[in-house]
Amino acid sequence: MRRLIAVLSLVLLLPLGYYVYANPERIALDDLGRAEVVGQYVALSAGVTRYEVAGPDTGRVAVLVHGFSVPAYIWDSTFHALALSGHRVIRYDLFGRGWSDRPDGAYDGAFFDAQLGELLDSLRIKGPVDLFGLSFGGFVAANFASTHPQRVRTLVLVDPMTSAPTLPGFLSVPVIGAAYWQTRVVPTMDDNQASDFLHPEQFPGWADRYRPQMRFRGFGRALLRSRLAAGTADFPAIYAKIAQWGTPVLLVWGKQDPTLPIADAENVTRAIPAAEFFPVDSSGHLPHLEQTAIFNARMFAFLAAHPAEPVATASPASSP
Repeated sequence: MRRLIAVLSLVLLLPLGYYVYANPERIALDDLGRAEVVGQYVALSAGVTRYEVAGPDTGRVAVLVHGFSVPAYIWDSTFHALALSGHRVIRYDLFGRGWSDRPDGAYDGAFFDAQLGELLDSLRIKGPVDLFGLSFGGFVAANFASTHPQRVRTLVLVDPMTSAPTLPGFLSVPVIGAAYWQTRVVPTMDDNQASDFLHPEQFPGWADRYRPQMRFRGFGRALLRSRLAAGTADFPAIYAKIAQWGTPVLLVWGKQDPTLPIADAENVTRAIPAAEFFPVDSSGHLPHLEQTAIFNARMFAFLAAHPAEPVATASPASSP
């Protein structure tokens, strides 16, 4: 009996020990952890959000939403270019990423809608903004544009998520799915970020810059819930609503994107025929970084074509 108890104890303790060993999350995110990075913080209903603002107070407002797991620094080149051109530009870390809180939330469209809306309210930004969304942030930005058209002047989507991802069914199984994700997927995410580039050798230290956020508890949970929530999102309805509102859309895509293939662009152009589609050669998933000059030129031309006059709030056009 003692041997049986010993064996059973070992069977139970080994998985627990492996989980503790493999899980990169070690500490809770607090003010001490946030002191490591430049930024401002605001307490919203679901938790604290880190953000940065640059450019003149009177400038046309642009808001940058980052992708699935790389936080706001992924917009470095765009953030600085917009600020230098006279825009009032805002970037922030989505909940669960970077140095924003990791609340126990749904991490679905409504959850991120609330974060962005409350952030704009806290900054007293009531007028329409130029909203940018990258990859998973394309889903966040598009969903916000579809539900808050009066707050969005233009929408710039960069290699956006355009359809529900296909995931192994076991990831949604309580305990089992989360344990697998936390011990087998999350620990590899830092080194895997280089796969977004066509030429990763041009971005040394990319994984090192990513790693600090992985230490804080709730990172993996936030990513898994985000992925599962995206799997149930109605992408065609989101893009159809944007088309009905008549929001100007610029769709930029790296031709050699290995993460979300450029063929997925059809999901947007089919739903929003008026969208301006701009494929970028010699670029992977992050054309704004790999082809910065080309991306910036097209971005500024698009913004200039849609001046900063207030837009009327109207009901969606009737379907034919």
